[in-house]
Amino acid sequence: MSGTPLIAQIIKLPRPLPSVLGVGAYLKNALCLIQGDEAWLSRENGSLDSVAAIEAFQQTAREMILAARVPPLAVAHDWHPDFYCTRWAQRTGLRAVGIQHHHAHAASIMAEYGIEEPVLALTLDGFGLGERKESWGGELLRVDATGFTRLGHLRPLPQPGGDVAARQPWRMGAAALWALGRGDEIAQRYAAFSGAGTLAMMMERGLNAPLTSSAGRLFDAACGLLNVKSMAAFEGEAPVELERIATESSRESRIDPILWRIESENGSFVLDMLPLLQKISEKNAESGAVLFHDVLTAALRDWVKKASEHTGIKKIVMGGGCFFNKRLRDVLVGALLADGLEPLLPKSLLPGDTAIALGQAYAAALVIDAES
Repeated sequence: MSGTPLIAQIIKLPRPLPSVLGVGAYLKNALCLIQGDEAWLSRENGSLDSVAAIEAFQQTAREMILAARVPPLAVAHDWHPDFYCTRWAQRTGLRAVGIQHHHAHAASIMAEYGIEEPVLALTLDGFGLGERKESWGGELLRVDATGFTRLGHLRPLPQPGGDVAARQPWRMGAAALWALGRGDEIAQRYAAFSGAGTLAMMMERGLNAPLTSSAGRLFDAACGLLNVKSMAAFEGEAPVELERIATESSRESRIDPILWRIESENGSFVLDMLPLLQKISEKNAESGAVLFHDVLTAALRDWVKKASEHTGIKKIVMGGGCFFNKRLRDVLVGALLADGLEPLLPKSLLPGDTAIALGQAYAAALVIDAES
């Protein structure tokens, strides 16, 4: 199979597992089929918002099933009911197993390292549907072969305008101001953008402003406050620019622990970065970018360390698109190692959504295997 264009990569698993097809994510879709102690990963089909990508998905799924030595017993899919891949999975007639998006990120890394024992998972990205249909994306999970428990999350911010805020970071800047009790500044600060005058009212009334714990939207909030790519051509463009500014700067920032809070709410560790957003709201782009990266990394270290002490778990898997950020990733890995923890990043896969199918298939296969 490895010699065909259908299969882009084969991951060796720690032991043979039931045959499961993972149908992947909505963005950067790829599929994964477990065959014995191998996980076959397909080429990327693109994001499932076009006819061409959906046709590529269908063809890939058909070819993988035909190529299987052992036909799949089940199809693993995302929790989001409206994704094409979810609906396809539920129409196959096979057992359909829903795997939460951030659980899948964690499980993909577990698969690469051959891990079945409990781990802590720090998953930072733009969006994944949560247990009550909330928007997740800054998550601290406990994951094992049976599933996951949500140990903590970033303090949610409103996402005014819904999905459009991912490409208009000024909206997340406005959300930060509103959360800081400074909603009356939004109309003037963002006067150049259509609709700025109504955003405070939208968030006050909860109109088209769903709450999100997304780390991607936290980065966007920083960009919006610092006027870094206030309007982006694609999701993630502004945070990439923020990282570039911070990386090229020679500035050093003072990491003050008052710039974040870790609070216990209903048994969860909630990481609140509003004090940091308040601090950078009056800074220029360069000093703000450096401070944001340095303090966020220190806060994530503190958060993970507390969760490790609480659970006794030392292995920390780290996935999601925010880990494309080299500055964040490298400093955090070094800090966790210094704390005596074992941070694990993807080895041969990327941290983003192309790895989701592997995580879906591995997590579902472990559950099915335990049932037999």
